[in-house]
Amino acid sequence: MLNYIFKRILVMIPTLLITSALIFTVINLPEGDYFETMVAEMQAQGEKADLSRVEFLKKEYGFDKPPIERYFWWVTGLLRGDMGYSFEYQLPVRDIVGDRLFLTMVVSFFTIIFTWVVAFPIGIYSATHQYSWGDYGLSFIGLIGLAVPHFLLALIFLYFANVWFGTSIGGLVDPQYLNQPMSWAKFRSVLEHLWIPVIIIGAGGTAGMIRSVRANLLDELQKQYYVTARAKGLPPGRALRKYPLRMSLNFFISDIGDILPSIVSGAEIVAIVLSLQTTGPLLIRALQSQDMYLAGSFLMFLSFLTVIGVLISDIALAILDPRIRLQGTATK
Repeated sequence: MLNYIFKRILVMIPTLLITSALIFTVINLPEGDYFETMVAEMQAQGEKADLSRVEFLKKEYGFDKPPIERYFWWVTGLLRGDMGYSFEYQLPVRDIVGDRLFLTMVVSFFTIIFTWVVAFPIGIYSATHQYSWGDYGLSFIGLIGLAVPHFLLALIFLYFANVWFGTSIGGLVDPQYLNQPMSWAKFRSVLEHLWIPVIIIGAGGTAGMIRSVRANLLDELQKQYYVTARAKGLPPGRALRKYPLRMSLNFFISDIGDILPSIVSGAEIVAIVLSLQTTGPLLIRALQSQDMYLAGSFLMFLSFLTVIGVLISDIALAILDPRIRLQGTATK
């Protein structure tokens, strides 16, 4: 196991280097840069741009140098823990992301818990009561959750939350708590607003996980080891928990590589509709304005979480399922 982990870490290094080169290249594909975009926006609004200051800033941040030199400067900064400087917010990237990271993780954490708590019991029930009225009804609700766009659900929930409960529209806190330090009153306001994005973001994921749990569990229930266990008189609940349920969780463990970056990035479109102070809208704005150090450093952080999540999922799969081996060699 230790040799396997060491080899995977060695593979992660060139993977992240190639990813960083792709991210840097894609961000720099549009013509111009942040400063040219800023000048164009100011001129479109009838404002006069200070071109001398723009040229100074370009030299200050290395935009007068070749792209390959700027790339190595950025990558070496990341290795030192320096995520760069945001031109638009005029703050270090670490400070900007850190302000929103906590709220993003809170929303994503409760969304994941909501998805698991709802999806697993329903998926197990649908698989063990195949073609029953409960199975059809729950499957229908799940398909609705997959079909309805999240932004439409967000608008509906905003309206009814305001009409029925008096919750202020948009955001994760009431307006009077914006830019205020965390307090008990502000925390209660967060909890009051939290259930709306949790249900909306979790709706599609819950529906998809219900279908996955049901399909995988049905496949395991038809295998010979479960039929033999039942034929020997093992109670249905114990037989279900001991064998097929455990084996059907493989898809869930293998999805950890997607869960870790989603905790940090959040649901971007829903966050924009609900005016959430999370990192998703921040990333979209950075890409639109070509704030390359903010966008690039954040995307690299997500890439790092992805490769770490894949490694964790592979190790967990080997522990969970004895049929999975770390080496591809045949065993007798």
